[in-house]
Amino acid sequence: MVTVDKIRNGLIDKILSIKNRDFLEALDKLISSSSSESEKIELTNEQKIMLEMSEKDIKIGKLISQEAMDKRNLEWLNAM
Repeated sequence: MVTVDKIRNGLIDKILSIKNRDFLEALDKLISSSSSESEKIELTNEQKIMLEMSEKDIKIGKLISQEAMDKRNLEWLNAM
């Protein structure tokens, strides 16, 4: 398993190689606006219902693989 330090160092190495100012500014904005781990997010009733429905689907095995979903999406896009 990759440690947090290895992930952080890998990200730092990648950031150091970026030369595009706009990209770096967007990345800075994204990182600055991300919520902290301790910040709680209040869900709407609709979001809670959707999560409960998802949990039910998982329990009864109503799942689809990412590969199958990608295939389905490509077929849908090509049909347009």
